[in-house]
Amino acid sequence: MTATTTTPNRVRSLPVLLATEDDAEDMGLLAPDDRLTCHVHGRWIHQCVASPAHVSPVTRHRWCRSCRTELAVAVDELSLTVAMSCPRCGHGGSAATTRLTAACRASLTAERAARQAA
Repeated sequence: MTATTTTPNRVRSLPVLLATEDDAEDMGLLAPDDRLTCHVHGRWIHQCVASPAHVSPVTRHRWCRSCRTELAVAVDELSLTVAMSCPRCGHGGSAATTRLTAACRASLTAERAARQAA
């Protein structure tokens, strides 16, 4: 979980975290891969990671280089699990997809905390 997710004894709501992450990214303090929110869709990253907007053959986010195929995404909000795999070969992992998966897991946790705090 990134430093922008919580402050001592306070959980940040989605709108607050979106703005905080936008500012941190603009200042070079947060890598785009480490965001818990999506600046394109205005949602938690785990809620929109399956969108074609999150596929990049160049950076290998949700992309299987060997099959030239978009990775399938499975997000389970009850068990807080996220998986991405190639529908052709079953693999397709990359460092970029690993970071995106980790951000989605942290996003699931942050959303649950924000919901419970509300």
